[in-house]
Amino acid sequence: MKKKVYAIFLLGISAVVFAQSNVWDLQQCIDFAQKNNINLKQAEIASQINKNNSIQSKAAVFPSVNGGAQHTYNFGRTIDRYTNTFANSQVLSQNFYVSSNVVIWSGLSQYNSIKANQYQYLASTENYLQQKNDLSLNVATAYINVIFSDEILEIAKSQFKITQEQLDRTEKLVDAGTLAKSAVYDLKAQLANEEANVTISDNNYQIAMLSLKQLLNIDTLNNFTISKPNIDMMNNQLVDQSVQNIYETALKNQHSIKSTNYNLLAAEKNLDIAKGRISPTLSATGSLGTGTSELDKNIEGVNITGIEQLPYYTQTGQAIYGPTTEVITSKKPFADQFNDNVNKSVGLTLSVPIFNGLQTYTAIKNAKLNALNAKYTQDLTEQNLYKTIAQAFANAKAGLDKYNANKLSVEANDQSFYYAQQKYNVGAISTFDFNAAKTRLQTAQSNLVQAKYDYVFKLKVLDYYQGKELKF
Repeated sequence: MKKKVYAIFLLGISAVVFAQSNVWDLQQCIDFAQKNNINLKQAEIASQINKNNSIQSKAAVFPSVNGGAQHTYNFGRTIDRYTNTFANSQVLSQNFYVSSNVVIWSGLSQYNSIKANQYQYLASTENYLQQKNDLSLNVATAYINVIFSDEILEIAKSQFKITQEQLDRTEKLVDAGTLAKSAVYDLKAQLANEEANVTISDNNYQIAMLSLKQLLNIDTLNNFTISKPNIDMMNNQLVDQSVQNIYETALKNQHSIKSTNYNLLAAEKNLDIAKGRISPTLSATGSLGTGTSELDKNIEGVNITGIEQLPYYTQTGQAIYGPTTEVITSKKPFADQFNDNVNKSVGLTLSVPIFNGLQTYTAIKNAKLNALNAKYTQDLTEQNLYKTIAQAFANAKAGLDKYNANKLSVEANDQSFYYAQQKYNVGAISTFDFNAAKTRLQTAQSNLVQAKYDYVFKLKVLDYYQGKELKF
């Protein structure tokens, strides 16, 4: 029995720990989304590719070195490259080489290419960071929407509970003969409506939670809840802030602005690359090679095998005879051929562009247009940033005014409902008037919650543009 109790106790502790571990705050949601978002992973891959291209462009200024070997069988009549003799049978030859090439001058195109690729890598990095921040803002939006939906659900439940308690009290008063039975039916109708409101609010909460899970790329069936922060409206005021100050701060830390700046610098370097193609290109080459052939032999000696008549005669017409010989050879060793057949070369190559179908001229014109377009993109991005910040600031101020107005409305309707409830309990007002006062309070409470989180979200948008951490 003790073992069973102990096991149940451990199981209960595990369940509590598991439930607590599944309660996430905003920062945990943002961190999880940034680790699992596929679009963000793709942006990171694009940045890594640009980094590799940047490294490769730096390595391109070093000499290129290539080596190779050939193992060749020749058939039929051919001239052997190492013995310079004709061969009519199968001949095996081998060739080994190492070659190198380096560009000495190319109109600074290599240097400008290094800078252009470096700026493109930096631009892609800023794009990745911008997407990371955008994802954080989207998560914060979904997070706030879940909290808002939860508070609306709590208001609906609270109103349902009040109506249920009022119905119980009214039934007792009807039984005592103090109120008419119609009051019970009116409250039951109101209770049915509020039960429907609870169901609708719960559905909205579940949909908001589902949207957050999908944004986090988390299992939608996972038992996942979020913590509800304590938002102090007094600490969320627009103090000493202006559109210009926020804009100037955003220009320094917004990654989209930095990205357009790097893209402009890259476009200017691409223009320099295009202009550099007008310049002559000077390069140096060098090679080292050797090889072997089956026809390469060592001469060991000469043997006289006889006498034969030569195709020559003396002045008196007598035939001339000479000895016939046999050359004694041996296969020349591979190492000797490898050393004897070494060949080296060093050279300079100058290439001067004269006419290439207007390709260089067209490339320069297009590079100028691309640089101008990058400048326009930079200006447009800055203009849109200012417009967005100005609109967000105006929305935040309007949201604060709306919150304050709704706060007063809740206070007034709360007092109104309190007196309506007192009057209803003594039969001074009808059920219709009671429900009307209650509905006005519920509407005011819902409007206040909506205004509250709408204002908080708009403040988070301003924090986002200032590069601040999105937290409560």
